[in-house]
Amino acid sequence: MKIIWQSIRMLAVLSILTGLVYPLVMTGVAQLMFPDKANGSLIRLHGRVIGSELVGQNFFSDRYFWPRPSAVGYNPVPSGGTNLGPTSNALRDSVTARAARFGAPIAEVPPDLLEASGSGLDPHISPEAACFQVDRIIRARNLDQLTKTSLFDLIGNNIENPTMGLFGKARVNVLKLNMALDTLSGETE
Repeated sequence: MKIIWQSIRMLAVLSILTGLVYPLVMTGVAQLMFPDKANGSLIRLHGRVIGSELVGQNFFSDRYFWPRPSAVGYNPVPSGGTNLGPTSNALRDSVTARAARFGAPIAEVPPDLLEASGSGLDPHISPEAACFQVDRIIRARNLDQLTKTSLFDLIGNNIENPTMGLFGKARVNVLKLNMALDTLSGETE
């Protein structure tokens, strides 16, 4: 009986330490050292949360840069990919439809604009994918061709380099790029 009570006390102490104290201490440390990241890397415009640096969202308008396709409709709760294989007719049909949306042959469209990310929530596209969309945005916003250089500069200024110079590829956060586009066009709220 003595061993059972010791076990129960040890279970209670360890449950409190690992289930309550440790998470509270780590949350406090994260809030002190990295408050932006600890709170979801939220992006605000005029004091209102409009998104997160870490979660993609869809832009339907031709006036904006489009993100990677999402198999889950950019919903973070059931995040995931399609799990369609390279021989899947459904995958082929969806890629063909996405290329048609851009009005270009599949071979000309950057792959990240045709294929969904593994999580369905990727907030980034490649710089090539952003540059590929410039002509559509110029037409949709009725901008002159001189603005084309400004849009390429805007993309260049928003490129995020690989993490620590080693991990991943150069990328552009679509939400931040679209916010910069609105600022460039004088369309901020």
